[in-house]
Amino acid sequence: MKERKIWRNGIKIAWLLFNVISILIWLPSLDRLFTQDHVLTSRYISLDDGWDIVINDSSYQDVSLDDFRFEAVNIGDTITMKRKLPDNWEITQGTLRFHIRHSAVRVYIDSQRVYDYGYERISENKTVGSGLQFINFPDEYKGKDLRIDFDLAEDNAFTKLDSVRIYGWENAYRSLLTENRIPLLFGCFLVIFGFSTMLITAFALLFSMKYVRILCISAFCMCMGLWTLCYYNVILMFAIPLYSVSLLEYVALYLSPVPLIIYMYDNVKNTKNKILKYIYWVLFMVQILFNITVMALHAKDIVHFAAVLKYFQVLIVCHLAYFIIIDVINLKSSHLMNRMYLIGLLVVAGCTGYDLFTYYEQRYYAKSVASIRGLSAVGMMVFVFILIISFYMNLAYRMMEEAERNSLLKSAYTDELTKLHNRRYCSEHMEQINRDKTKDYTVVCFDLNNLKVINDTYGHAKGDLLIKSAADVIGETFEKHGFVGRMGGDEFIAVLLTSAKKEIEAWMEQFQENIAKKNREVKDLNMSISYGYALSDELPEKDIEKVYQQADDRMYEYKKQYKLRTGAERGVAPKGI
Repeated sequence: MKERKIWRNGIKIAWLLFNVISILIWLPSLDRLFTQDHVLTSRYISLDDGWDIVINDSSYQDVSLDDFRFEAVNIGDTITMKRKLPDNWEITQGTLRFHIRHSAVRVYIDSQRVYDYGYERISENKTVGSGLQFINFPDEYKGKDLRIDFDLAEDNAFTKLDSVRIYGWENAYRSLLTENRIPLLFGCFLVIFGFSTMLITAFALLFSMKYVRILCISAFCMCMGLWTLCYYNVILMFAIPLYSVSLLEYVALYLSPVPLIIYMYDNVKNTKNKILKYIYWVLFMVQILFNITVMALHAKDIVHFAAVLKYFQVLIVCHLAYFIIIDVINLKSSHLMNRMYLIGLLVVAGCTGYDLFTYYEQRYYAKSVASIRGLSAVGMMVFVFILIISFYMNLAYRMMEEAERNSLLKSAYTDELTKLHNRRYCSEHMEQINRDKTKDYTVVCFDLNNLKVINDTYGHAKGDLLIKSAADVIGETFEKHGFVGRMGGDEFIAVLLTSAKKEIEAWMEQFQENIAKKNREVKDLNMSISYGYALSDELPEKDIEKVYQQADDRMYEYKKQYKLRTGAERGVAPKGI
């Protein structure tokens, strides 16, 4: 047993190493597919210097966007950016790429408007979203004056302006995907894995609720994958409107804690701490109420998602801190999965903290010192893998427990020799019939003839063969019409779910034929079985104990007549044994 366990653990470790090595080999190769033409596709003309900027009534001259910072702008504020375009650039069919943050925008070339976005939505108090915009920027714009006007739609929208660049038309989106390849890969994986697993799990839930946790993992993966693809703008390559991308981003983000909280309920329950359980329900209800309220306010265009983001981030910090505490407490059980949970949560907390830091750094400070993007997606991937491994390990453990429990139950209710139900099962089942007030049933009692004589004459091995043969015949004849069992020794019982006498008589005739058939199949068996039956209709109160007693009395009357006929009462063994 110990050697088998070591062998199984060795296989698991080998499989884990194989997967890790495969990932380490293939990820660099996959990364090279994105970056092999990066030198060509990433070529752009930077327009970050030489801007004249007006923010409301404040003017700034010869500004570099890398270093420029200002007080947070609010609803109704306006920002105007002006600069002269270069006289020469090598790109023939260009695309201007710039970032919009919760504002409507107009773009002018020599005072002629060439692009606008979001003003109709602002007039209706609708959200305009945030993200990259790509507009046609042909070669004929060289040397002309460029002006970009922003009209703010949200409070505290930003305190810096993002880089403005001109890409080749064919490379604009390729460059975006290359820059955000980590979020792209992990976001796509999370969405595809979550969606496919959700479909399979939804079907599996029709058969067992044990798959609820894997459904939670699937929903969490879907939410985090969609948020990643939207937040890092890679979903823009599908030509989805910017406000729709922002809507999808916020909905996915705000819904993501719900399946994770549901998943973690078992971990909270394992602590057996009432206060922690109470806190769990408080956090869960706060999250649900927060989501319902925020979505209702956004749908009515009263308060938009972006305005409550800081409150959501506070909730996320509370959830992470709470579940880290839960997993630290569960470490007392020394269970490997509890340690993995803790590691996963710490990884998520670290990656999320890093991305929050870079987000606020880019939003409120002039220059970002962080160059790596999308770590939260990596952290989520690590945590999702831990959740999946945990689920399947717990599922396997529970299935083993259930199989062991079923085996013990079967052992407790099964007669070892005949494999029929034993006396305990029969008694409990008969009590259930009384409780259910079953109207139509028949009780049949059986008793093997000559078992004592055969045991004394030929030994218990022969007697056991006779008992098993009787069990085979009784089970073959009556089990499909109700249930049969061994009450002990040479006594058997069948409870049939009908009180139609014609059916019972037909089955008893079949029973006699099956006895004869068994005697022909087994040499020198000469099996004989006495029986008696009673219908539930025969007694007005339909009490199964009384029906059973009546069937038992009739069986003994049958046995008494049999003994008188064969002389078995004198202890004479049947001929041929």
